Amino acid sequence: MNTTWHGVFPAATTQFNADYSIHYAATQKVQDALINDGVNGLIILGTCGENNSLLPEEKRRVLQGAVETARGRVPVVTGVSELDTARAVEYARDAEKIGADGLMLLPAMVYVPTEDELVAHFKAVASATSLPVMLYNNPPAYRVGITSGVLHQLKDVENIVAIKESAPDSRRFTDLINEFGDRYEIFAGLDDVALEGLILGAKGWISGLTSAFPEESVGLVAAFERGDLATALKIYRWFMPLLHLDAAHDLVQSIKLAETIMGRGTETVRMPRMPLTGARRAEVTAMVEQCAATRPTLP
Repeated sequence: MNTTWHGVFPAATTQFNADYSIHYAATQKVQDALINDGVNGLIILGTCGENNSLLPEEKRRVLQGAVETARGRVPVVTGVSELDTARAVEYARDAEKIGADGLMLLPAMVYVPTEDELVAHFKAVASATSLPVMLYNNPPAYRVGITSGVLHQLKDVENIVAIKESAPDSRRFTDLINEFGDRYEIFAGLDDVALEGLILGAKGWISGLTSAFPEESVGLVAAFERGDLATALKIYRWFMPLLHLDAAHDLVQSIKLAETIMGRGTETVRMPRMPLTGARRAEVTAMVEQCAATRPTLP
């Protein structure tokens, strides 16, 4: 199974009302704006979508809204991030019924599995759906790595087709391609290693800061794809101070604050997350405002 996924897939945020209920219309507005700005797909209910802060019925309604908003213009890939395998299987089945185009599958939350347990979890979810599955490798965040041993055990699972690679070591892109060839499609999943990933063979970039600066994100990847590395580097170097935020523990609050400053959303998050305050808020605000004031001219 191959996908047509490529380019920029922002990890879209979930928008909340002041009472922390989901503002579904505002969430769809954010998604529609990203599509209109030229992104190539949407990641719904990833980390930036605050997946694990949502109730089961809320997740399904957000996904339904995204499918309705996209209207087939771009693929909609939903995060599968659950406490146990049974819940993940149930959500995967529901996501297919709702009309998602693919799944971004995480290890089960909280528990740190053995490799055999991780393989069993991934196989169970993949077997519950015909949708293409992207595995999400993020050892710093989830305390477990999707090793080459795990990937070898999954080679025969036809609908496990891609890897979102969020390990901070860019050598991982080359190692995966050397070991597995084109068996898995690779996507850069950490904003401040995005261009390195593309140069080393990634098909696309799953991005956090695209939610605040979509035109520049699309422009960066477009420049790379047409062979204009000078322009890609210019955008990347301008963007880098903000891209580092994607690797911080407060990435969701930072990205939603950036969205707010850029007039694209609100910064309300659900506890245990809380909006940035004090020196950190001032620091991120200054970074966003500096980027906004120095936006590069795009071709």
